[in-house]
Amino acid sequence: MGLEDHPVVHVALEDALAFCNWSGMSLPTEAQWEYAARGGRQSEYLWGDTLLEGGYYHANTWQGRFPYENTALDGFIGTAPVYEFLPNDFGLYQMIGNVWEWCRNPRYTLLASFNEDDYELPKYGIQDEEYAIRGGSFLCHCSYCNRYRVAARNGCISTSTSSHLGFRCLKE
Repeated sequence: MGLEDHPVVHVALEDALAFCNWSGMSLPTEAQWEYAARGGRQSEYLWGDTLLEGGYYHANTWQGRFPYENTALDGFIGTAPVYEFLPNDFGLYQMIGNVWEWCRNPRYTLLASFNEDDYELPKYGIQDEEYAIRGGSFLCHCSYCNRYRVAARNGCISTSTSSHLGFRCLKE
Protein backbone atom coordinates (compact mmCIF):
# COMPACT_ATOMS: atom_id res chain seq x y z
CA MET A 1 0.00 0.00 0.00
CA GLY A 2 1.60 3.24 -1.09
CA LEU A 3 1.21 6.35 1.01
CA GLU A 4 2.97 8.79 -1.32
CA ASP A 5 -0.18 10.93 -1.53
CA HIS A 6 -0.59 11.08 2.28
CA PRO A 7 1.03 13.67 4.56
CA VAL A 8 4.47 12.98 5.99
CA VAL A 9 4.14 12.12 9.69
CA HIS A 10 6.39 11.21 12.64
CA VAL A 11 8.42 14.40 12.13
CA ALA A 12 9.85 16.31 15.11
CA LEU A 13 9.99 20.11 14.96
CA GLU A 14 13.73 20.23 14.27
CA ASP A 15 13.28 17.88 11.29
CA ALA A 16 10.42 19.97 9.91
CA LEU A 17 12.52 23.13 10.24
CA ALA A 18 15.50 21.45 8.56
CA PHE A 19 13.41 20.23 5.62
CA CYS A 20 11.77 23.62 5.10
CA ASN A 21 15.17 25.33 5.18
CA TRP A 22 16.67 22.76 2.79
CA SER A 23 13.82 23.35 0.33
CA GLY A 24 14.24 27.15 0.45
CA MET A 25 11.06 27.67 2.42
CA SER A 26 10.15 28.08 6.08
CA LEU A 27 7.75 26.74 8.64
CA PRO A 28 4.82 29.14 9.10
CA THR A 29 4.04 31.00 12.28
CA GLU A 30 0.56 30.45 13.70
CA ALA A 31 -0.56 33.76 12.21
CA GLN A 32 0.67 32.75 8.76
CA TRP A 33 -0.83 29.28 9.12
CA GLU A 34 -4.25 30.66 10.12
CA TYR A 35 -4.26 33.20 7.29
CA ALA A 36 -3.52 30.40 4.81
CA ALA A 37 -6.05 28.05 6.41
CA ARG A 38 -8.88 30.57 6.32
CA GLY A 39 -8.43 31.09 2.60
CA GLY A 40 -9.97 34.56 2.82
CA ARG A 41 -13.02 33.43 4.87
CA GLN A 42 -14.01 34.27 8.43
CA SER A 43 -16.18 31.22 9.15
CA GLU A 44 -15.69 28.87 12.11
CA TYR A 45 -14.71 26.01 9.81
CA LEU A 46 -13.07 26.23 6.40
CA TRP A 47 -16.30 25.22 4.69
CA GLY A 48 -18.81 27.26 6.76
CA ASP A 49 -20.14 27.64 10.28
CA THR A 50 -21.42 24.12 10.92
CA LEU A 51 -19.38 20.95 11.22
CA LEU A 52 -21.56 18.92 8.87
CA GLU A 53 -22.13 21.47 6.14
CA GLY A 54 -24.71 19.90 3.84
CA GLY A 55 -24.61 16.69 5.91
CA TYR A 56 -21.09 15.96 4.68
CA TYR A 57 -17.75 15.76 6.52
CA HIS A 58 -15.34 18.19 4.89
CA ALA A 59 -12.24 17.06 6.78
CA ASN A 60 -10.66 13.83 7.97
CA THR A 61 -11.68 13.73 11.66
CA TRP A 62 -12.96 11.11 14.10
CA GLN A 63 -16.61 10.13 13.74
CA GLY A 64 -18.33 7.82 16.21
CA ARG A 65 -17.78 7.30 19.95
CA PHE A 66 -14.35 8.63 20.87
CA PRO A 67 -12.04 6.87 21.64
CA TYR A 68 -13.84 3.56 21.26
CA GLU A 69 -15.14 3.44 17.72
CA ASN A 70 -14.35 5.48 14.63
CA THR A 71 -17.21 4.88 12.20
CA ALA A 72 -15.13 6.48 9.43
CA LEU A 73 -18.10 8.27 7.88
CA ASP A 74 -15.55 10.42 6.04
CA GLY A 75 -14.06 7.24 4.55
CA PHE A 76 -10.85 7.06 6.61
CA ILE A 77 -9.61 5.53 9.87
CA GLY A 78 -6.08 7.03 9.68
CA THR A 79 -4.61 9.64 7.38
CA ALA A 80 -6.35 10.43 4.11
CA PRO A 81 -4.76 11.25 0.76
CA VAL A 82 -3.95 14.96 0.67
CA TYR A 83 -6.29 15.72 -2.26
CA GLU A 84 -9.27 13.77 -0.84
CA PHE A 85 -11.26 16.76 0.44
CA LEU A 86 -11.93 20.03 -1.39
CA PRO A 87 -9.31 22.79 -1.09
CA ASN A 88 -9.97 26.13 0.57
CA ASP A 89 -10.38 29.31 -1.48
CA PHE A 90 -6.57 29.68 -1.70
CA GLY A 91 -6.32 26.20 -3.24
CA LEU A 92 -4.77 24.61 -0.13
CA TYR A 93 -5.79 21.08 0.80
CA GLN A 94 -6.35 19.48 4.21
CA MET A 95 -5.68 22.56 6.34
CA ILE A 96 -8.11 21.06 8.86
CA GLY A 97 -8.07 17.43 9.97
CA ASN A 98 -5.80 14.67 8.72
CA VAL A 99 -2.66 15.66 10.72
CA TRP A 100 -1.64 18.44 13.08
CA GLU A 101 0.89 20.82 11.52
CA TRP A 102 3.93 22.29 13.26
CA CYS A 103 4.25 26.10 13.48
CA ARG A 104 7.53 27.83 14.21
CA ASN A 105 6.41 29.83 17.24
CA PRO A 106 6.16 28.63 20.84
CA ARG A 107 2.78 27.31 21.95
CA TYR A 108 1.99 30.13 24.32
CA THR A 109 2.61 33.02 21.92
CA LEU A 110 -0.35 35.41 22.15
CA LEU A 111 -1.82 35.81 18.68
CA ALA A 112 -2.97 39.32 19.58
CA SER A 113 0.68 40.31 20.05
CA PHE A 114 1.88 39.04 16.65
CA ASN A 115 3.36 41.77 14.47
CA GLU A 116 5.78 41.99 11.56
CA ASP A 117 8.74 41.21 13.82
CA ASP A 118 7.20 37.89 14.83
CA TYR A 119 7.67 36.65 11.28
CA GLU A 120 11.40 36.90 11.88
CA LEU A 121 11.40 34.18 14.55
CA PRO A 122 14.51 32.02 14.28
CA LYS A 123 14.27 29.16 11.82
CA TYR A 124 16.74 27.13 13.87
CA GLY A 125 17.70 27.07 17.51
CA ILE A 126 14.59 25.70 19.21
CA GLN A 127 14.19 27.82 22.33
CA ASP A 128 11.01 26.56 23.98
CA GLU A 129 9.98 23.04 24.82
CA GLU A 130 6.43 23.29 23.46
CA TYR A 131 5.63 24.68 20.03
CA ALA A 132 2.32 25.47 18.37
CA ILE A 133 0.54 22.91 16.22
CA ARG A 134 -2.55 23.73 14.20
CA GLY A 135 -5.29 22.10 12.15
CA GLY A 136 -6.33 19.09 14.19
CA SER A 137 -6.05 15.51 13.02
CA PHE A 138 -7.90 12.34 12.16
CA LEU A 139 -8.03 11.68 15.92
CA CYS A 140 -9.98 14.87 16.71
CA HIS A 141 -13.61 14.50 17.73
CA CYS A 142 -16.13 17.17 18.72
CA SER A 143 -16.37 15.69 22.25
CA TYR A 144 -12.62 15.60 22.75
CA CYS A 145 -10.31 18.16 21.16
CA ASN A 146 -12.61 19.95 18.69
CA ARG A 147 -9.46 21.32 17.07
CA TYR A 148 -10.73 21.32 13.53
CA ARG A 149 -12.05 24.83 13.96
CA VAL A 150 -9.77 27.23 12.08
CA ALA A 151 -9.01 29.31 15.19
CA ALA A 152 -8.31 26.32 17.48
CA ARG A 153 -4.82 26.12 18.94
CA ASN A 154 -2.73 23.40 20.54
CA GLY A 155 0.89 22.63 21.27
CA CYS A 156 3.33 19.76 21.34
CA ILE A 157 6.76 19.08 22.82
CA SER A 158 9.30 19.89 20.10
CA THR A 159 10.86 16.41 20.12
CA SER A 160 7.51 14.61 19.72
CA THR A 161 6.52 12.64 16.66
CA SER A 162 3.29 10.76 16.02
CA SER A 163 1.12 9.25 13.32
CA HIS A 164 -1.04 12.39 13.37
CA LEU A 165 1.63 15.14 13.41
CA GLY A 166 3.25 16.56 10.29
CA PHE A 167 4.11 19.94 8.76
CA ARG A 168 3.60 22.21 5.78
CA CYS A 169 6.25 24.52 4.31
CA LEU A 170 5.64 28.19 3.59
CA LYS A 171 7.02 29.72 0.41
CA GLU A 172 7.83 33.34 1.25
